[in-house]
Amino acid sequence: MHSELIIVPIFFGVVFAIAYLYFSTRNKERLALIEKGADASIFVRGKKENAAPIWKVLILNASLILMGIGMGVFIAAILVNAGIDDDVAYPGTIFLMAGIGLFVGFTMTKKLDKE
Repeated sequence: MHSELIIVPIFFGVVFAIAYLYFSTRNKERLALIEKGADASIFVRGKKENAAPIWKVLILNASLILMGIGMGVFIAAILVNAGIDDDVAYPGTIFLMAGIGLFVGFTMTKKLDKE
């Protein structure tokens, strides 16, 4: 009957537990490394000096996926007018073009990182 009263707190509890375990474990690992005298530069090892700013990557990928979805709707409308069933044409072309947009965004992001 009122299962949402049980599911919603459980969902938020699981999200909180995962976040708590992640941050507490990371903190304990870092404290242990500091006690052993490890260099602090290992904590920022994954960051590149020449990496593209995250906002450029997000805007690039968001714009390409939206253009891919728009192209998918446009191509699906053409396919429906050509006689293909609309239950197949719309989802298929939207997902295909969105995937192509994400792939193009990935390759363009790699080029941004190289510059």
